[in-house]
Amino acid sequence: MDEKSKGLPRISEAEWEVMKIIWAGAPLTASDVVAALEGSKDWNPKTVRSLMNRLVEKGALGCNPEGKSYSYFPLVKEDECVRYETSSLLRRIYGGALKPMLVHFLSDERLTKEDIEELKQILDQRKE
Repeated sequence: MDEKSKGLPRISEAEWEVMKIIWAGAPLTASDVVAALEGSKDWNPKTVRSLMNRLVEKGALGCNPEGKSYSYFPLVKEDECVRYETSSLLRRIYGGALKPMLVHFLSDERLTKEDIEELKQILDQRKE
């Protein structure tokens, strides 16, 4: 683990789904998360609760007792986790080089004119 990832847990793809819900609306109960995932994921409530317990064990979520249930909140910031996962992907797939990844993405993805304009604006801002 490098210095950037110090203290950041490894979050699985399924755990990311739970974290996105909690980042968007914490504090939440397990029932809140189950309800938020209803319709988008075909997970039973036990699966969601298991994912949440794993995230607590990993140090990604904290929880406080609230009556008969618990209130969950993030212990890690979304932008830091996204940055770490992006960096990890870049190292694993592209040897840490950003340009080959961008070239691959831009040549393989269907981009709208709006997407292209937004990317141009971002690149122009980086020049300044």
